[in-house]
Amino acid sequence: MTESVFFSVSQLNRHVRGLLEADSSLRDCWVEGEVSNYSQAASGHVYFTLKDESARLSCVMWRSNAERQTYTPDHGDAVLCHGHVSVYEAQGRYQLYVNEVQPAGRGVLHLEFEALKKKLAAEGLFDDERKRPLPAYARRIGVVTSPQAAALRDVCNVLARRYALPDVILAPTLVQGDEAPAQIVAALEAVNQLGVDVVILTRGGGSLEELWAFNDERVARAVAASQAPVVCGVGHETDYTIADFAADVRAPTPSAAAELVVPDQAELRHTLRSLRMRLLAGIDQQLDAKDRQVERQRQALARHSPARTVNEYRQRVDGFARTSRRVVIHRLALAREQLKSRVTQLHALDPKATLARGYAIVSRLDDGRTVTSVRHAHPGDALWVQVKDGTFESVVGRGKRRRATDTDRSAGADQLGLEL
Repeated sequence: MTESVFFSVSQLNRHVRGLLEADSSLRDCWVEGEVSNYSQAASGHVYFTLKDESARLSCVMWRSNAERQTYTPDHGDAVLCHGHVSVYEAQGRYQLYVNEVQPAGRGVLHLEFEALKKKLAAEGLFDDERKRPLPAYARRIGVVTSPQAAALRDVCNVLARRYALPDVILAPTLVQGDEAPAQIVAALEAVNQLGVDVVILTRGGGSLEELWAFNDERVARAVAASQAPVVCGVGHETDYTIADFAADVRAPTPSAAAELVVPDQAELRHTLRSLRMRLLAGIDQQLDAKDRQVERQRQALARHSPARTVNEYRQRVDGFARTSRRVVIHRLALAREQLKSRVTQLHALDPKATLARGYAIVSRLDDGRTVTSVRHAHPGDALWVQVKDGTFESVVGRGKRRRATDTDRSAGADQLGLEL
């Protein structure tokens, strides 16, 4: 027999709350019903009741969730509420804590949307690793949309204003209705076969039902399989489709999609001007640097140039030549003076000059010896006497010999007794 368990009221409510919150199916659920007693408190929290033919369910939506709602239900509206089930312990009442309210019809579509989104995400179709960057300067842009759509005019106007160089190729298709998904897939395949650089998949705003073609699984897979990157600009900023998640880039509007695929020509001109100025400044700096380098090399070459060395040697040779010429001239002058001095000395020592002053040279006739002393001549010796204007013979007489005095020596010779 099972033993009874004792609870206080608070304990029981807390226990029931724990049981409800432990149930995974109650932590994330959708509940469909009719709204009644809808009211919003001063705090911003919303309270209402969901009911059907046989039951009622209390609901609460906190202020933070209520502020995000774009749809406010009226009394009696059929709605689809998302949230989790728990217990309000103070009153022992279980209730649905709602975080999103949608009209019942849209709720079914939303469930389909979430189911497909979850499926494709599990396959990796939305992974960031698959996303491709957009080309910086596309040459050919494919546009997949309706020819009658205002979105096409918006895209063309933006492309013409921002960057009119690329070719724009339209792949016409329906963008809503049961036939739209198949046509969108065919248009994507056709535009890829034309070798475009990027694809814009777009249409203007509309209701969930009007945008539903872009929530088709075939369209999502065709977007992911596109050879060229795809920019999806469907609806308004608050509209999200499965195609947005599958695309390489999601744009909030058709115009924004066109802005993403081309650069702004005004910004390009500004960038080009800046680059041109930087390029010219860089060239000027490089030229200045090269000029300085050339000047340094020229100076170095001038310092080490053979021509400079040759010129220096030429100058030194010229200097040596001038010095040598001065030395030669000086030496010649000195030699001339020395020569003059020697000539003078020679003239002074020339025997003929002595003879001209009255002296004579006496030599023995037999042996040619010069008679320089009385001892060299004897009476009867034949002598040869040379005077200024000739020579003659003489014989030493027998006269008295006399030794030369100092006066006689100063006169230049010994006195001999001679017989001519």
